[in-house]
Amino acid sequence: MKKQILDIFFILLGSFIFALAINLFVIPNELGEGGVTGITIILFYLFEWSPGLVSLIINTLLLVVGYKFLNKSTIVYTIIAVLFISLFLHVTESWNISSNELMINSIFGGIFAGVGIGLIIRVGGTTAGSTILARITNKYFGWSISYGLLFFDLIVAFSSYFIIGTERLMFTIIMLYIATKVMEFIIEGLNPKKAVTIISEKPDEIAEKVTNMMNRGVTVLSGHGYYTKNSKDILYIVISTQEVVKLKKIVRSTDQNAFITIHDVRDVFGEGFLDISKT
Repeated sequence: MKKQILDIFFILLGSFIFALAINLFVIPNELGEGGVTGITIILFYLFEWSPGLVSLIINTLLLVVGYKFLNKSTIVYTIIAVLFISLFLHVTESWNISSNELMINSIFGGIFAGVGIGLIIRVGGTTAGSTILARITNKYFGWSISYGLLFFDLIVAFSSYFIIGTERLMFTIIMLYIATKVMEFIIEGLNPKKAVTIISEKPDEIAEKVTNMMNRGVTVLSGHGYYTKNSKDILYIVISTQEVVKLKKIVRSTDQNAFITIHDVRDVFGEGFLDISKT
């Protein structure tokens, strides 16, 4: 119950921040947006229809169509998000800040939008609209949700070209890119780590040094060369970004012919990292 209350709080916070992005930075500067919000903004520029009301209508229709792609809790969270985004768009409609610098407004519009949507998606909700489409591409094509959103958002954003013109469209694209990167950071976590795979003729020596000198666990995987069919022990190690240089030195001093791959990973749970029971 405590987790659900906290989740709803973050959905409300995310909805409010996203509404601020639209009413403080996007609409006053005649920028575009992506997804359903982008459509509502185009309709506002053309007919002065309320973005909050139009957003509620369109998102409700899309939620009815795409509900089968969401589980029960996600549907509940999405309904809450849709209702409060529409409410906050209406409540903050007259709010403004004194800034006419397009670049500054594009940057902060992207940051606010990315944080707002990121908070909603991180706790299991969606903003309906293009988020449902992004979840579909994530499920069937393996796209990340943030880049799926960017894809569909750009389609809508480019369609606003005839309303906002070339310059503001370019600033809109900058804003959407910033929003995507911020959203990805919020969704995937604040705990970036590196996963290192090492193939060496001296795996035991490397593993021993990593354990003793870095106090990190080492997982040994069994593999073999496709051509030679010779068996090999493959080392798998998760470390912080700051430890990469130290690990490279250990491998270099042990086996200069070792093969190393390093991958970015986020939200690492377990001994020596985060406790999954507290997340």
